[in-house]
Amino acid sequence: MSETIDPHMLIQDMGRRARAASAMVAGLASEVRGAALSAAARHLRQTAPAILAANAQDMAHGGEIGLSAAMLDRLMLDETRIEAMAAGVAAIAELPDPVGTVIDRSARPNGLQLSRVRVPIGVIGIIYESRPNVTADAAALCVKAGNAVILRGGSEAQHSNRAIHAALVAGLVEAGLPADIAQLVPTTDRAAVGAMLTAAGVIDLVVPRGGKSLVARVQAEAKVPVLAHLDGINHVYVDGSADPGMAAAIVVNAKLRRTGVCGAMETLLIDRAYPDAAGLVAALADAGCEVRGDPAILALAPTVTAADAADWDTEYLEAIASIAIVDGVDAAIAHIAIHGSHHTDAIIAEDEAVAERFIAAVDSAIVLWNASTQFADGGEFGLGGEIGIATGRLHARGPVALEGLTTYKWVGRGTGQVRP
Repeated sequence: MSETIDPHMLIQDMGRRARAASAMVAGLASEVRGAALSAAARHLRQTAPAILAANAQDMAHGGEIGLSAAMLDRLMLDETRIEAMAAGVAAIAELPDPVGTVIDRSARPNGLQLSRVRVPIGVIGIIYESRPNVTADAAALCVKAGNAVILRGGSEAQHSNRAIHAALVAGLVEAGLPADIAQLVPTTDRAAVGAMLTAAGVIDLVVPRGGKSLVARVQAEAKVPVLAHLDGINHVYVDGSADPGMAAAIVVNAKLRRTGVCGAMETLLIDRAYPDAAGLVAALADAGCEVRGDPAILALAPTVTAADAADWDTEYLEAIASIAIVDGVDAAIAHIAIHGSHHTDAIIAEDEAVAERFIAAVDSAIVLWNASTQFADGGEFGLGGEIGIATGRLHARGPVALEGLTTYKWVGRGTGQVRP
């Protein structure tokens, strides 16, 4: 596709074709959409060598342009990740279909029967960076929920995205779905992002997945509704009642299992009453994490780097953690209210009353008790995958999967009622 094509005309054309495809697919039986996704998963497995070859091109280019280790990790595919991607699509194919589900029913005194029924949103635009698996996850979730999707991946993953998209569409078309149900923007021109953001009436919802600058741009420029989170400044609070072995295991996992994911812990808060704060600092440091601490932490571990004001508001996405000592659960809650991003926060405690206080007071999309923040993932929630984590308060919150990709309409069934 030529880069000289007007991006606004391109998106308008893609949107019109997507609208027609979504109308056709929304009316299909759930089994048909499921079978199409099963075929798409099979094609992903069959074309794994081609996908790996395309990804090698992107990885080589990423090294040349100086992508960080965290970004390269997000970009990298291997046989295990491709299998996981295919398995995710296959799992989505088997999930219960939300379309047509009756949310609730009521009867009016005049006999009119009312119900709210789930329906597809329509055309969804996904704007994402680095992670080529989003191509498969987003397309599968949108199609399962009866939507059409327009995918705009980052230029750093363009070869991987094209290979994955080709495999997906081959499976969908083989099963009888229109190719336009899942389209990939064929240009790396950044103006295409702006064209998607202003395509009101053509695209019904935009979901950005990427770094802070991308999401901030989307939220600032969009004339289309947006479902997003800006930062993943996630906290783990270790209460004085916490089991030390459990605390160390969760803290290390939350920070270091994968540092580049949005569910990674960035700040550790330790109750002043916890008996082994130095042990938690050592556990992170021994596992290869750079620790930045407040004065109380520096007094326990003089080799730790002093944290500055910016550290408490930083999403590192690498092996760095800021640590502070706090005076109990209420101080932890207050710190999170000031510095958190409403994404994912966790408490480690044996005291149930303290844990329930934390759960009730922390205003985040995901709040965990005695579990790693790395569970902030749609697949781990049994949703079969996710299109992103939403931290707003409207429509959907937390991992957005099938149900979050639907809206509803009211249906009234009468027997001749007229309004007086």
